[in-house]
Amino acid sequence: MKRVFSLSRLSTRLPIPITLSRPADSRFATVLRAGLCASVACGALVACTPAYDWRTVMNNDDGYEVTLPAKPHAAERKIQIAGQPMTMRMQTAETDDVVFAVGTVELPSADPALQRATLDYLQQGLARNVNAQAAARATQIDLAAGGRVIGSEMVVEGKSDDKQGARTIPARFVAKGMHVYQVAIVAEKSPPSDQADQFFSSFKLF
Repeated sequence: MKRVFSLSRLSTRLPIPITLSRPADSRFATVLRAGLCASVACGALVACTPAYDWRTVMNNDDGYEVTLPAKPHAAERKIQIAGQPMTMRMQTAETDDVVFAVGTVELPSADPALQRATLDYLQQGLARNVNAQAAARATQIDLAAGGRVIGSEMVVEGKSDDKQGARTIPARFVAKGMHVYQVAIVAEKSPPSDQADQFFSSFKLF
């Protein structure tokens, strides 16, 4: 049994508030408030259970694929980075009170300085939402066609100012061309490591 979703089939409802920076509105308030070309067969995935009903999501517009553990939802909003207006799009899936999210910022150009400013905006904003410090380290992000590019990863833990419970957010960040990506899991308690690994390792850029 193969599950493959394309962007055009996604709902625009965001299941929970998600935050990248303090100015975010309520729809984007945990990867925006504490906070998809290969087909993947269910039998090839780790722990294909009702709670983690993995399916591949292909996002041709934003140039990536990822496996998500539930039906994905989508939303977008306008943001401003380094004085320039941009669009941020989110794809999320929630299961067992854990949110799996991929955010894409569309840049006006592939300027390396603007890529760096956007990466910093995402990392610092994510950390601030749980009153933590951003401390990213280098990692490698796979390309769907083979090969890898350099990205970064970090884990932040803490509480947001709205008095919600503590959150643990492992996240990865990478820039490619006119897009900057944030891949994150938001939860009060981290999901099993094999599920987190499934999500992060499935993210590939076109």
